Amino acid sequence: MTQTAFINPEILCWSRQRAGLSTAQIAQDLSVKMQRIKAWEDGRSLPTFNQAQKWAVIARIPFGFLFLKTPPQEHLPLPDLRTVGGVFPEKPSLNLMDTVRDVLRKQDWYLEYLQDHECSPLPFVGRFNSRSPVKDVVADIRRVLGVTDAFARMGYEDYVRALVSAAEGAGILVMRSGVALGNTHRKLDVSEFRGFAISNAMAPVVFINSADAPAARLFTLMHELAHIWIGSTGVSDGSVQSALQEEAFCNAVAGEFLAPELVFRASWVSDVYWEENLASLAALFRVSALVIARRARDLGYINSGQYGSYYRRILQAYRDKGGGGGDYYRTAAVRNSPRLSRAVLAEAQSGRMLLRDAGKLLGVQPARLKAYGMKLSA
Repeated sequence: MTQTAFINPEILCWSRQRAGLSTAQIAQDLSVKMQRIKAWEDGRSLPTFNQAQKWAVIARIPFGFLFLKTPPQEHLPLPDLRTVGGVFPEKPSLNLMDTVRDVLRKQDWYLEYLQDHECSPLPFVGRFNSRSPVKDVVADIRRVLGVTDAFARMGYEDYVRALVSAAEGAGILVMRSGVALGNTHRKLDVSEFRGFAISNAMAPVVFINSADAPAARLFTLMHELAHIWIGSTGVSDGSVQSALQEEAFCNAVAGEFLAPELVFRASWVSDVYWEENLASLAALFRVSALVIARRARDLGYINSGQYGSYYRRILQAYRDKGGGGGDYYRTAAVRNSPRLSRAVLAEAQSGRMLLRDAGKLLGVQPARLKAYGMKLSA
């Protein structure tokens, strides 16, 4: 006899909406008619125990939640520094919540790993604050990352890779992904957030939303690194008009690092259409034209509307271009941080960590861990 699940209909509706699913999507995944889904949510009938279990999986909630009297209060595990559209957002999406939780889980493991190996705190974390001189923070970031004259001879892509590698070498975990939990059906929304930073004296983390246009990610990287230098943790939306002091300060640090004000002002040509400046200045500073456009906005050469319109064009062009899924191992390294990956693989190789647990932490199939390690070492 089929057992009925005496769940709370209000929780069914809440969990579906929380996951961003329609009644039609739930019905299709459960292989039932949409009218039955509506009847369950209205309380006119109840699902079977098996159907309720499948619902929990589809809606990505613990099965026990379906029996709660009221929906649980959920909060972003990190300070929310976003001001989407100039106002503070009401609540984060499930994709953002799951992404933050996944990164925190990885950071917790890595912090314990460092403590077991008696590693020392990183002296640059929290060395400054949001009232420090911007140029002092920029100079220290350059020193710690080892930015030399050789960087000036790099192309844009090599420059980005060099900065990420330098940050990792300094002890910062740099994670980048455009989807939640490695699931290509769960794309992160760049209008919701561009990145986040988790300041920790031993295991600082920056996360970049790579659903954003590649031309915009370098600014986000430097913005989040600035958060580490002032000991600030939080989720950012990259707003050019943030009302929060620490966000405005990190924007200023990123801008000065990528395109120093004195050189920028000396190089900007005012008697031509503003976009005609972008290519030459992008080449001068080894950054994207979008970074130059943002710097021009910050320094008053163009307004927020002009920058916003230009950014949307760049983002749409990137989305229209599409692209393949990329190399499995490279994607895993970018998503997890090479530094974290090497630590996990070393523990698994030594036998101190089960392959199953290593694979689960990294989101890599256990059978592929050896090949993954070889790719990282290449």
